[in-house]
Amino acid sequence: MTTSNDIETIRASALQFRYQDAHLEIAVADKLALLDSRRLRLTRKEYELLVLLVENAGEVVPREVLLMRVWGYGSGILTRTLDVHVRRLRKHLGSYSAQYIETIFGIGYRFQPFRASRRFQSGAPVSTIALST
Repeated sequence: MTTSNDIETIRASALQFRYQDAHLEIAVADKLALLDSRRLRLTRKEYELLVLLVENAGEVVPREVLLMRVWGYGSGILTRTLDVHVRRLRKHLGSYSAQYIETIFGIGYRFQPFRASRRFQSGAPVSTIALST
């Protein structure tokens, strides 16, 4: 049985959620999203969608789950609302949108944390094959 104390603990831990990488920062307690240190001007639904995807980073979040959790829609509702909001969110993320939000056709969406290209990192080992050409 869940007590009110348990619920408060869950809420408090959810509000402490913070995501940060080289470009994107999200502070749930402050309801703030920054891209390259500039505040993203998101609607409430765009923000909730972004937070839900980020909280499940690396995992495919099915359309039905996104529609239920962000909009409260039950299963079987056919709507393009999600696609419109993802398109707007991608526009806010600009050149990083392809890196961050992946469409899994027919299933849902996945947030991928930013990973800097390793191709030209200094100090990275170089293969002997590359040196011999």
